[in-house]
Amino acid sequence: MINYLVIHCSDSPDDRQVEAADIHAWHLERGFDGIGYHYVIKRDGSPEACRPDYWTGAHVRSHNHHSIGICLVGRDQYTHAQYKTLKELLYVLKFKYQDAEIVGHYQLDDKKTCPNFKVPEWLKKNMPGVDHTVRH
Repeated sequence: MINYLVIHCSDSPDDRQVEAADIHAWHLERGFDGIGYHYVIKRDGSPEACRPDYWTGAHVRSHNHHSIGICLVGRDQYTHAQYKTLKELLYVLKFKYQDAEIVGHYQLDDKKTCPNFKVPEWLKKNMPGVDHTVRH
């Protein structure tokens, strides 16, 4: 059961073009079985599907088995195109996983700041009517 749709950032420089293949290589170097995210949203807003939803991710300690990981390329200055794609993807995933909460990585791990914006505030402004209450 998917309980969380978790928004991450690649923590790469905001002006650097990064793709899922780059993140895959970084995660292999860290000893992962490959890219830990299910989706990556590039700087131009292009979405890249990575792990299938049914594969356990490797993106948030203690929550991988019941979450979907979405990674925005960059550190803290995302493009309009990225936010537009994020919104569209979240609507699709929320339809599929109706009980899942949309959260930022930092909301499940207090040692993280990722994705470096206040996800509940962004949701209220950009996705009214979508459940954004964190109940963990």
